[in-house]
Amino acid sequence: MMRSLFSGVSGLRNHQTRMDVLGNNIANVNTVGFKAGRVTFQDVLSQTTQGASAAQGARGGTNPKQIGLGVGIASIDTLFTDGSFQPTGKATDLSIQGQGFFVLGDGASQYYTRAGNFDFDTQGNFGVPGTGYQVMGWTADDSGVVDTAAPISGITIPVGSAIPAKATTSITHANNLSASAVANQDTALATIDIYDSLGEAHTAKTTYAKTGNNTWTATTTIDGAAVPVVGADPLTPNSFTLSFNDDGTLTSTTPATPTLSYSPLNGAAAMSLTFNLSGLTQYGGDTSVQATGQSGYASGSMNGSSIDVNGNVIGSFTNGQTRTLAQLALATFNNPAGLTKVGSSLFSRSTNSGEPQVGTTGVGGRGTINPGTLEMSNVDLAEEFSNMVITQRGFQANSRVITTTDQMLEELTNLKR
Repeated sequence: MMRSLFSGVSGLRNHQTRMDVLGNNIANVNTVGFKAGRVTFQDVLSQTTQGASAAQGARGGTNPKQIGLGVGIASIDTLFTDGSFQPTGKATDLSIQGQGFFVLGDGASQYYTRAGNFDFDTQGNFGVPGTGYQVMGWTADDSGVVDTAAPISGITIPVGSAIPAKATTSITHANNLSASAVANQDTALATIDIYDSLGEAHTAKTTYAKTGNNTWTATTTIDGAAVPVVGADPLTPNSFTLSFNDDGTLTSTTPATPTLSYSPLNGAAAMSLTFNLSGLTQYGGDTSVQATGQSGYASGSMNGSSIDVNGNVIGSFTNGQTRTLAQLALATFNNPAGLTKVGSSLFSRSTNSGEPQVGTTGVGGRGTINPGTLEMSNVDLAEEFSNMVITQRGFQANSRVITTTDQMLEELTNLKR
């Protein structure tokens, strides 16, 4: 039997394999996070009919005579070039700019994907709606701190998550006390709501009264009742004094750190309220002093969430606060082309991919996250169609080898006639 017949068969078989890969690429041209495949060929064993010989005396050497026995598949590679990013406007859609994979889990196994079409289910599990796999990362503690040294687990944001109240510990006053104010006559008022440990609001009003050149006193009431200042003069226990330099800057207060001691009447914990007055000035012109901030807040329930470029899941609460609730993990591999495709746009590690190197975004070669976008397939249709033509011609040429070999065999069998 002629060797060319088997060479042609190997060409048909392997060009068909290449067409199968091209067909799969084109079928997934709109699949989120899909990575195209590529087939490379190699020649197979060659039959040596005459070996090489070295030169001897006046006679030169000879090259080997070998007949190839066909073609084989050298590799079927997965190409991990980035696909284009499509904005979706959906906060839970994510894509990765650069290297890395999202880590998914089902409680027993871990999988890896570039497809970031995620969402929350009714239990607050963050995962893939079509398969139920959870996105993995780290859950923040009650203070919003994420321990990325801990093992990763499925991210769950409980429905109706609440943030407890935080008692106010500091009050900030800023802007100007007029140098033109009349001593023992002109006053200014700064008002702000503060919160106790139960989250109940109380109105704190601080009255500034000018007592002389570059000196003022401040007295605070909470819910209408005067509040003592820790370390104040016993003759004026509810007041502290402020001294300004001749350039209008605040030079000192007495006590040095004005602090109020207040015990709410509703059963909340006693409060210690420190004033931050570094933003106060005394210039000519109008008085504009005001309370610009305080450190407490009431309790609140979550009414929204978002994800930033570092993979932090940030909750928004009805009390106006935000808090980090979790952080997504990304995984990289020494040889991502060695990963095994397991369907549903997922990969699993193999013995040639290396172990997953799991960590946060932007560290260790891992990319960053683009919220509100999806990474599309990296299939290039122009290239795929060109490769289809090349593959078709290769298949066609190999079929001609078989046809011609068959004709030669027919001639050979006709020799007996």
